[in-house]
Amino acid sequence: MKNIKSVILSSAIIFSVVLSSCDPFNTIIENKSNEDAVIYYEADNIKTPPANPDTLKIVTWNIKFGGGRIDFFFDCYGDRVLMTEDEVISNIDGIIEKIKSLDPDIIYLQEADILSKRSAFIDQVQMILDNTDMNYGVYASQWQADYVPSDGVGKVNSGNAILSKYELTNAERIPLQLIEEDPGYVQYFYLRRNVLKADVMVNGKNIVLFGTHTSAYSTDGTRLKQLQTIKDLTDAVNNEGKTFILAGDFNTIPPNSAVYEHFDDAACEEGSDYYEYGFAGQLDYMQMFYDDYSAAISLQKYGTELDSQRRYFTFTSDKNGFWNRKLDYIFTNGEFTGNSGHVHQTGNDDGIPTMPLSDHAPVSVKFSLN
Repeated sequence: MKNIKSVILSSAIIFSVVLSSCDPFNTIIENKSNEDAVIYYEADNIKTPPANPDTLKIVTWNIKFGGGRIDFFFDCYGDRVLMTEDEVISNIDGIIEKIKSLDPDIIYLQEADILSKRSAFIDQVQMILDNTDMNYGVYASQWQADYVPSDGVGKVNSGNAILSKYELTNAERIPLQLIEEDPGYVQYFYLRRNVLKADVMVNGKNIVLFGTHTSAYSTDGTRLKQLQTIKDLTDAVNNEGKTFILAGDFNTIPPNSAVYEHFDDAACEEGSDYYEYGFAGQLDYMQMFYDDYSAAISLQKYGTELDSQRRYFTFTSDKNGFWNRKLDYIFTNGEFTGNSGHVHQTGNDDGIPTMPLSDHAPVSVKFSLN
């Protein structure tokens, strides 16, 4: 089975083109200013949000570019690369129904496609805005290329988004460290991880929003460097006396996880570029966030035994299995209300099953504005 690395490594033509031009496939985002690297969105019809809320419902969800549980090549269950337009619309329609049921005031999205061949060039951010009660959005690309030379991937623009019922301002795209373990011409096509930052004013309170999605296949310490950069950003805002909410897919499990390697849903063989080596030696990566800030799902709530942790798992690779690790988080230096942190693993509460929609389950929590 081909993958991005093998195609790049075997293509002398591509290598020579990359060497002869600064950015022939338009993949380099970091050279752009923060302002130019963020896209602002509005819904076709602006809906009036609650005027003086006491709380905000916050959700984070990796929507897997509207791919649902199709057997894609990177999951090693199949070899699909591209979706039909009907497949994408059907999958995003399901995501929209789940979002409407959750009814967030602010939702952080990861792996949202806005102009990608693999998702039929549908702007998923605009589609979600236009069909939910969300009004405003900001978007920062993590994977952008006019052409990706891997099994017909072609043009891609996929990244992080924050959608809100309330207007978003001062948006920035803050780059995170690149994986360093491969040659430059392989790095050239890699995802460029980032933090998407924006301000929102609700009921007279200004809140700084940070959305992120860290590296998934890093074995060279890159993910820890990215997490430290994110922590430095939140610390700086905290030290200024401002309130923040940080959310996203951290691709890292909590410190007291009962299971941290040998997940039984992984189909990729060892040596594959998509093989997950587990999290041995990485159990303390998220500790700094728990030490200094409030979590939607606290470590006390998460517990230390597998039976107590299962209800808070947010990810699986196997659509026929069940959620088996937690990768998605929401943190704040403000206050979450009561016992409001929840992982929406099933459709028991609204009749809309989550697992067919993505390989991640949404996480929600209520944030106090008092």
